Amino acid sequence: MGILENRFPNNILFTTADSVINWGRKSALWPETFGIACCAIEMISTGCARYDLDRLGIIFRPSPRQSDVMVIAGTVTKKFASVVKLLYDQMPEPRWVISMGTCAISGGVYNTYAVVQGSELIVPVDVHVPGCPPRPDALIHGFLKLQEKIKNNKVLRKSY
Repeated sequence: MGILENRFPNNILFTTADSVINWGRKSALWPETFGIACCAIEMISTGCARYDLDRLGIIFRPSPRQSDVMVIAGTVTKKFASVVKLLYDQMPEPRWVISMGTCAISGGVYNTYAVVQGSELIVPVDVHVPGCPPRPDALIHGFLKLQEKIKNNKVLRKSY
């Protein structure tokens, strides 16, 4: 017992509850396995061995009830918009959305009556990842931007 007594003399850890909660949230993002069009191939390759999102604590989940991040990867049509909204509503709080690709961000080259001109018209988008289709490293950059946003979030609000 004498060895452990003086091992950590006068060490005190000061932090806030916000930083501990946000650290846990940003370090274990679980995106939903959900792809609509060609951007989904790039999203899938981001989770494979070459890019390995697991090292960042990002693990794709098969169900919206197990996910906290939705990656909208591809063209959202007006017919499919209700499905996107339903899946978003089934995700537990807190939840975040990454809009991946030009078609998901702005409708892309499909300026027609059948394509939603931006996924933020359906669900609130936190991070946009541009490109057609964006490369896997661009999606990783989007996840890092989302982690920065989560890190700076205020969890506990003062009630005055």
